[in-house]
Amino acid sequence: MEAKELLERAARFHGHVCPGLAIGVLAAKYVLEHGFNFSPNEEVVAVAENDNCSIDALQALLSTTYGKGNLIHQDYGKLNYYFYNRETEKAIKLSFKNDVFTGKKMTKNERIKQLLSSKPEKVFNIYEIEYNPPSLAQIEDSIPCDICGENTMNSRLMFYNNNSMCIPCYKAQRK
Repeated sequence: MEAKELLERAARFHGHVCPGLAIGVLAAKYVLEHGFNFSPNEEVVAVAENDNCSIDALQALLSTTYGKGNLIHQDYGKLNYYFYNRETEKAIKLSFKNDVFTGKKMTKNERIKQLLSSKPEKVFNIYEIEYNPPSLAQIEDSIPCDICGENTMNSRLMFYNNNSMCIPCYKAQRK
C-alpha cells in the first residue's frame, strides 16, 4: 500500500495529519513490507521508546495496541521502534536518523511530504536484532484495595502496614 493511503488510514484514527504520524506511517510501511502483518492478536509486538504521534500510526496500521499488550511503551524520548514477529521469530529495530531534517527550514506540510516520499531506509537506521520479544500479555485477578476499595490488578498491589493497596494509596500512606 502507498504511504499516502496508509497516512489517510492512520489519520482517521489519530485525528489529524502531522510529521509524527508520518514517521509512524513510514515505520509501519517498512514493517508491513518486510514480513510483519496486521496483528489481530499478539503475533506482532511493537516496542516504542517514545509517546508521540507516531505510536497512533502503529496502532492503526499494525494493530499493535496497549490494550492487547502487543504495544509496549518505554519512555526514553527516542524515535526508536522494535518489532517482533512471533510467527516467524524475526525482529528488527528502526531508529530515526539524526540528519533527516538537519539544516532544512521546512513547514509542517513540507516535512510530511518529504517523509511520505522517502524510502524508509533514508529515514531510519534499520537493524535485524535478536529475537527476544516481551512476554505475552497476562490476564490477572483484580483485588479490592484495602484503603480505597477499588479493584486493582494483583501484580500492582503494594503491601504496607498489613494492608494490600493500590499504588496511589500506597504513595499516600508513605508520605
